Amino acid sequence: MISLEDQIGNQIQLSGPAKRIVSLVPSQTELLYFFGLENETVGITKFCIHPEEWFRSKTRVGGTKNVQIQKVRELKPDLIIANKEENTKEDIIELQEICPVYVSDVNNVDQALQMIRQVGELCGVEQKAVELIDDIRDDFGSLPNFNQSAIYLIWNEPFMACGKDNFINAVMESIGLKNLIEDSRYITISKEELIKKRPDVILLSTEPFPFTTEHCYALEHELGVKVRLVDGEMFSWYGSRMLKMKDYFRKLNLD
Repeated sequence: MISLEDQIGNQIQLSGPAKRIVSLVPSQTELLYFFGLENETVGITKFCIHPEEWFRSKTRVGGTKNVQIQKVRELKPDLIIANKEENTKEDIIELQEICPVYVSDVNNVDQALQMIRQVGELCGVEQKAVELIDDIRDDFGSLPNFNQSAIYLIWNEPFMACGKDNFINAVMESIGLKNLIEDSRYITISKEELIKKRPDVILLSTEPFPFTTEHCYALEHELGVKVRLVDGEMFSWYGSRMLKMKDYFRKLNLD
């Protein structure tokens, strides 16, 4: 018997390691792949693009916000992996009638590591989870320190900026970027407000809005502030993706 409390307080009980898993969270799908759970993972969302071979071969059960419940039911899972922010409360409640639903709520590095440990326990790969956590801790102990103030934009027209109390902000803090947005979660912000904040750098994320270098050039010219394009997955994908962060941030040029 496996019994634990997920990150929003639900009690999860399995008779043994999960054998049929549906993942509704892209970064946690990638984690299942890292754990070698090819046969056990039977369903993913249309946004679970990594690894590519799973994206092409696994059954897709809709999007993160509009899960096709009947499709999930037909897969007969014994564990569904969801996330408080990425999936809707209504979908999660309905899915709980099918089988246990593990819900993550990751707003900082410690919670990311807890999620890895818990998913590893539920899937019978505890040792792999422990080793991954140790490797991530080692990497995060040697991340670069950019020592700059920053604003991280996730959306265009209107601009939306990342505030506090989320994983992106935690990653920013880990690499010495002071987030000038003091509000919780995410806010809409005008160009005038961006100028008033006087950041050392504005970061344009490649997701969820697909900012490009052209957006960087245009905004830098318009605002007179340094603007850089960054890989959104490296700032927001908790799980095994965290192993790639050290190399990415060491090569990231914010000058």
